[in-house]
Formats: sequence, structure tokens, C-alpha cells
Amino acid sequence: MSKGIAIAVSGKGGVGKTFLSSMLVKKLSQHGSVLAIDADPDTNLPQALGVSVTKNVGESREAILNAPARSKVASAKQEYLELALHEAIEEFPQFDVLVMGRSEGEGCYCAVNHVIRQVLDSRGKGHDFTVIDCHAGLEHLSRRTTRDVDIMIIVADPTKNAMQSARRIVDLSRELRIDFGQMLVIANRVTPENRPQADRLAAENGLSIAVYIPFEPLVGQFDTQGRPVSQIPDDSPASQAIDEICRRILSYG
Repeated sequence: MSKGIAIAVSGKGGVGKTFLSSMLVKKLSQHGSVLAIDADPDTNLPQALGVSVTKNVGESREAILNAPARSKVASAKQEYLELALHEAIEEFPQFDVLVMGRSEGEGCYCAVNHVIRQVLDSRGKGHDFTVIDCHAGLEHLSRRTTRDVDIMIIVADPTKNAMQSARRIVDLSRELRIDFGQMLVIANRVTPENRPQADRLAAENGLSIAVYIPFEPLVGQFDTQGRPVSQIPDDSPASQAIDEICRRILSYG
């Protein structure tokens, strides 16, 4: 694969973004190298993948930004931040993981966000796939941290709020003129009973659903038991639906 494919998973909180992200990381790792980026301050992606991480970008970033004014670090913040970001990537046998950590504190961090984007773009090109589990809502778009994403996946469940959030993500990406290669709306937790509602809500919001992921009770069970949700069996209908998303990713470009 000559060019890495960047995939961002977005949507309203609680619709299953982390489950889908972890499953994509697991499945895509069978086709190449994967960098998994947890951009949500709640940091649930490592648990979903069944790994433990000890580093995050937020802690390193704060230490560098708060360095004494005349220190060596303060005089070369950008260089130290780039180094810290690279060192925050933890390597595992099947994939690499980068955890962004807690949200920003007071003050303007526009320059820092710019450096983060540059480093992620640079490191991401060293992987066949980069999967970004985005912060809930529209923050990743308003700060343009997903500007170089090839495939934007917007997850919604068959509820009015989730579908409206999906529509706002589509609208805002157009307003900001973010040129995603593809934008896929995914309906999660779909049952025969609620699929007509999913279709109706999608149509009302001008959305076209690309893939329907069936409701999988094991997701809730695994989460309650502290088991990685990425270990959902391959023969699960939900897992098989995600295979279709992977096929679309693999055929991209």
C-alpha cells in the first residue's frame, strides 16, 4: 500500500464510536500496519482493544507548555512537543496506539493543535491505516483536526438526536470546506423493529445510510465485564457488518 489511509470515526456520544473504532483496528491490522488514535478525553479505545497504555499526549503537552520561561524546553517548545508526541505512541504486536488524553485547559492552544496535526499526519504516513476515535460532537471539525482524513465515518443509532448530530457533522464539514475522500453514515444497533425508524430519520435529515450494524448484546455484556469489545466473535452479525465497512476502506482510492 503506497499511501496510508486515514479513517475518522465520529458521531454523538454513546452511539458506539469506540466499539466500531476498535473493531476496525482489529480487522484492518490483518491487512497492514495500523495506528489507533484515541482523540476522546475519556480514553476508552485502549480498553476496547484489550491493551493498557501508560502515556498520553495531554500530560506531555501540559508539561512542555508550563516549562519555566528561560528553560531549554521553553525555548524550543515545538521541537520538544514533536518529540513527546512521537514518544507517546505505544507499540503493540498488532497495532500502535496514541492516546491524546485530557482536554485542554484554559488559554489558546491553536499553535499546539497545529503541531499535533502535523505530527499525526507525519506519523500516520508510516502506517497503512490510521483510525481516529474522535471526541463526541463537532469539536474535531471546528478545530479542523480531521482535515486530512480520507474517510469520515459518522456513526448514529436509530434515534432523533443521533441522526441530527450526524447531519450537523455533514453540514459543518461542508461549511468548513473539509474535503473528505469519502463520508459514510453508519447506523448502529439496528434491529428489524427499529430499522424503519432509522431509515425515516436518516431521510428526514438528508442522510444516506451506507451500512447497518445489527444490535449486538455481547457489546454491553463485554463492557460490563471489562472485556475488550473488539473480541466480539467474527461470526457475530455486527462483526460481519463491519467487514463491509472494511471492504470499502480497502477499496478506497
